[in-house]
Amino acid sequence: MEERDREELFSKRIRAGKRTYFFDVKSTRSNDYYITITESRRYQKDDGFGYEKHKMFLYKEDFGKFMEGLQEAVDYVKTELLPDVDFTQFDREDEERMEYKPEYKPVEAKEKEDDDSAFGSDLKWE
Repeated sequence: MEERDREELFSKRIRAGKRTYFFDVKSTRSNDYYITITESRRYQKDDGFGYEKHKMFLYKEDFGKFMEGLQEAVDYVKTELLPDVDFTQFDREDEERMEYKPEYKPVEAKEKEDDDSAFGSDLKWE
């Protein structure tokens, strides 16, 4: 098994407007575990696009303290700084945005009624 395959055990991507966050669970050589949190933001370059990335490493001994501190900070913003903001509106906006994205699912060619065998693939898109 390659070392890179061994290291990353889990990955969760969260798209949030112009930013994307990645939560990756990785292992060390001594089979210990940690989380990397990466913020990626796309920006315009002369020859196309580039990505600005910021990464943070979170070790198992800090999981509880980190979660507690993050929750405290979020609660403070919601209750003390922005008490009149309905934060559920952002969840609804994300759900609405997801509704408009077409969903493509591969299906076995045998399940499909029309014959697309000329394309030479066992998987077809519906």
